[in-house]
Amino acid sequence: MNIVDIADLTKSFDTSGGRTTVVDRISLTLPQGSLTVLVGPSGCGKSTTLRIVAGLESADSGTVHIGGRDVTTATPRERDVAMVFQNYALYPHLSVERNISFPLRNSGVAKDVAAQRARQAAERVGITALLDRKPRQLSGGQQQRVAIARALVRTPALFLFDEPLSNLDAKLRVELRSEIRALQQDSGITALYVTHDQEEAMTIADQLVVLDAGTVAQAGTPEELYRRPANTFVAGFIGSPSTNLLTGTLDDGHFVADGVRFGLPGAADGAVTLGVRPEDLIVRPDDAGTGTLEIVELLGPRYVLIVTVGGHRLTAVVEAATVASWGRSPVPGDRVAVDIRADRAHLFDAATGRRL
Repeated sequence: MNIVDIADLTKSFDTSGGRTTVVDRISLTLPQGSLTVLVGPSGCGKSTTLRIVAGLESADSGTVHIGGRDVTTATPRERDVAMVFQNYALYPHLSVERNISFPLRNSGVAKDVAAQRARQAAERVGITALLDRKPRQLSGGQQQRVAIARALVRTPALFLFDEPLSNLDAKLRVELRSEIRALQQDSGITALYVTHDQEEAMTIADQLVVLDAGTVAQAGTPEELYRRPANTFVAGFIGSPSTNLLTGTLDDGHFVADGVRFGLPGAADGAVTLGVRPEDLIVRPDDAGTGTLEIVELLGPRYVLIVTVGGHRLTAVVEAATVASWGRSPVPGDRVAVDIRADRAHLFDAATGRRL
C-alpha cells in the first residue's frame, strides 16, 4: 500500500526575472513503512515539495494523496502529518514534557494521558531525564530529540523531516541519523525526509530521489543509484568523492580524451561521457606513467589521490594497505600510471548525459 501518492506536482514563484518553476511535474509514491529521502543541491525543489505535501505551500497543479485521501487543497491540520524542522521550533517557555505533549493537549487529549504519552515518546528518543527542563537548558542534539518526540507522540499517517540535522555538528549528525533510521524501522512509520547531504541520504533511505532543477533525475534504492546512475547529474552528485566524468571518444575498444586512453572492450564507437568512481580508478607508482600526483590525502584506512592526466584532473580512492605495498608513501609530484576497472565504468550520451 502507498501512504503517499504525488502526481504531476508543479510550483512556481515570482522572481525578479519573472515566474520561476521550482517544482516541475514531480510524481512520487511512498510505500507504507518506508523512508523516502529527497536529495539534491540548493534550489532543486526538495524543501518546496515537502512543504506542499505538508500543506504549508499550495501547488499550482498536480495532486497529493495521503492514506488514500486527496489532500491537495486540505489544510495542514487535515492531512494527518507530523513535521520535524531544521530549527527545532520548540516553545521556549514550556518544559520538554509540555513541548512534546503540546499537539495532544491542543487537540483535546486529557492532561494525564498526554503527559503519559509524552513520557513514552521521550523514552523512545532517550530524553526521559530531560522532561522538566526548558529548551534553553538543552544542547542542539537534545532539542532535536524533543522535536522528534513531539512528532512521534501523535502517531500520524506520515512524518516529514526538513533537513533536521543540518544545524548539528558532524559527529552528532551521524549519531542522530542512525537513531532516526532505527526509530523509523522499529515503529514502521512512513517518512519523507529532505537533506542536501548525499551521504546522509544514502545511509538512511529505502527510496532515494535525486532532484535536479525541480525534476526527478532518478529514483530508486541507494544501491541502484550508486551502481547504475541514470545520467551524468546523478553520477556526479551521488558518491563522495564524486564520480570522475570525462567527455571523449570511443574508438576500437578504447576511450580517448585529451591525453587519456583507457581500454573499454566491447563498447560501441562514438562520442561519450565516461564516468569512473574514484574507487574504480587504478593508480600505481610508475616513473614512466602518464599521470602526476597533485594532492595526497590520508583518511585513515584509505588515501584520496588527486591525479592530473593529460588535460584532466582525476580523483582516486586507494586503500591504505594497497599503498603500503608500493614500498613508499605517495607525495605530490610523483609520477603514476592510471587505469580503470573497465567492468565498472559508466557510459553516458555525450550530448544528453543519459546512460547508454
